[in-house]
Amino acid sequence: MSSSRRSARAAWLLLAGSVLVGGLGSVARAEEILLPVPQTVSVSNGVASIGGGIQVVWDTRPSPLLLRAVARFTTRLTAIAGPAGRGAPYVLHISAGQDRAYLSVDEKERYALTTSATGARLEADGPAGVIHGLATLLQLVRVTPQGALVERVHVEDAPRFAWRGLLMDVSRHFDTVETIERQLDAMELVKLNVLHWHLSDGAGFRVESRMFPKLQTVASHGQYYTQAQIREVVAYAADRGIRVVPEIDVPGHALAIVQAYPELAAQPLPDVTAKGLNLNNAALDPTNPQTLRFVRVLYGEMGGLFPDRYVHTGGDEVVSSQWTKNPAIAAYMKAHGFETAAALQAAFTGEVAKIVSAQGHVMMGWDEVSEAPIPKNVVVEPWRASKWTGTATQAGHPVVVSAGYYLDLLRPSAMHYAIDPFDTKAEGITAEQLAEYPPKHPEFSVPFAMDEHALPLDDGQKALVMGAEGTLWAEMVSEPMLDGRLWPRMAALAERFWSAQDVRDVPDLERRLPLVMAELEATGLQATQHREAMREAMAPGHSEALKILTEVTVPVRNYALNHLAAPSGDAMLSAPVAVTDPDAFVALRFNAMAARYVRGEHALAAPLRQMLQRWSDNDAAFVTSAKGVPVLEAVVPVSHAVALLSRAGLGVLDGRDGSAWRMDANRLLQEQQAAFENSASMLASAHSPQPPGGLLIAILPGLRALLTGVAERAE
Repeated sequence: MSSSRRSARAAWLLLAGSVLVGGLGSVARAEEILLPVPQTVSVSNGVASIGGGIQVVWDTRPSPLLLRAVARFTTRLTAIAGPAGRGAPYVLHISAGQDRAYLSVDEKERYALTTSATGARLEADGPAGVIHGLATLLQLVRVTPQGALVERVHVEDAPRFAWRGLLMDVSRHFDTVETIERQLDAMELVKLNVLHWHLSDGAGFRVESRMFPKLQTVASHGQYYTQAQIREVVAYAADRGIRVVPEIDVPGHALAIVQAYPELAAQPLPDVTAKGLNLNNAALDPTNPQTLRFVRVLYGEMGGLFPDRYVHTGGDEVVSSQWTKNPAIAAYMKAHGFETAAALQAAFTGEVAKIVSAQGHVMMGWDEVSEAPIPKNVVVEPWRASKWTGTATQAGHPVVVSAGYYLDLLRPSAMHYAIDPFDTKAEGITAEQLAEYPPKHPEFSVPFAMDEHALPLDDGQKALVMGAEGTLWAEMVSEPMLDGRLWPRMAALAERFWSAQDVRDVPDLERRLPLVMAELEATGLQATQHREAMREAMAPGHSEALKILTEVTVPVRNYALNHLAAPSGDAMLSAPVAVTDPDAFVALRFNAMAARYVRGEHALAAPLRQMLQRWSDNDAAFVTSAKGVPVLEAVVPVSHAVALLSRAGLGVLDGRDGSAWRMDANRLLQEQQAAFENSASMLASAHSPQPPGGLLIAILPGLRALLTGVAERAE
């Protein structure tokens, strides 16, 4: 076992032990551990020892796929619980039905799991249910001084939504096959079942094309997947019950394509070195007959690599001036009665839908495509606001929701978790935000505005919501950052997409997330390992002070980081903000402890004091380590503020007299709260000053609780 895997396992054991109070009989109940929360859990008294390992007995004939699933389970069990001892093995009986719809939206995912004193039984309607049941059983494993054990439970489980996806954007920052497969392993363990693979955009086209070889020789910038690698990833995902849906964008987001084939472009190629250039703007020329030929041949070739029924064609953010400022296109529009660029795009979208359908696939597109006269089976993905879920389903389209689930907005898990895919008012720019930050071009904000009069979905519309996706656009996510930017927030969304609508307890989610994150790292995820390496690269030999600062800070939200990074490009990807976690487990723990302290748990004074003293003392060490390192010097003011606030918290715990220091502390709290408000929405983040280095101080709720004596929720 590698040193990083050993440290991850040690972290898992430490966190797993934190839910134990004493001996074998004090394991936390299953419903306090599992993520996603199952449909039903019945808890028996007692636990069962699995110190001798788990032996699988098949009550139905296993397929090679199921045998591989059990082999992965056994490997992960060893990573978590250690090698099996000499005792008798714990016997797990598995029976699985046949499922011809496996790896489709109609697959059978139901399973039932029973663990008794002497053995366990897993019954599933199909292969997907076996994979899910094994993930649940792995979460039930705990290690105690008396050895590895499993709680005795009965679980009946099936997902709320058939489509539970994760979008990975490898155009903006390329990820290796190894990195993609690491995310697929984590997805399997939290029961996600769709990888939406965004493979083309302005920054690069990432798939080998034998029909259009310039897509890799010119448009990939040397970073692309061979067709053999694509097939490897698709097979790797299929083994884990995960479908792979490719996205190749047309007619917008096409800079990489037109760099390779400029004859298809609506405008002359831009100077890609120009400051402030939006790589999303370049569009194809829809009036060029060769454009649809290109689309037909390219999608035909790509469809042969991806067996899934669905193909995502993009369709979003087409800049109208790309067409209206081209005299030939403008003349075509006039001759054919297209009064607007949107009308021309609608016609083009309809032709693309015909192409995709003729090739045996179903087209998906972002919510802009719902404004076109396209077949009702075209799947719409609402992203600009939740209201589009209502309008698309009202028009009869199936829907996969991503509005509210954009992880690149760097919101914490709690915010994403609070949004339900059925809610038509959950996400969008509010009237209050528009009043506070009036846009220069109000018409551009209309699609993003929340519709306060949007009707709730009726039962027919709800039936059209296939599910939802967490989405991570990678402009500000390098490959070493990926694990930490995706997880644990994707685990929170996995529960939102799987579990019942009324599973909404945010403090309970935040209590479980460190456990599931530690399990994911013990079994292969590398978020902590990569953060440590990045911190060490920033402060060689002195990274501990940076670690302490970044464990109590979080990144600015709602694209504020993109605005901060604009002048320096990728430099921000090697700055302290790159190693912050939007959830900041240490800060969450402090805030929860402070709230409990002010409610009367005064025994928490000692651990609170220890944490505050650590953060106070860290300032001097950080200032020393930052000397001569610009990215660290930039956040010295944040370090100072953390220290001052921590000393104020210590003053409360120590019963310090006087009011002047409290006034100073409250003033500093207000300043730091203003920093949060300055990126509280996309409009605010675009127009307001941001804190140094894009770092927000995440322990404000706990400090406010100490200073006011009133507990509150986190930011």
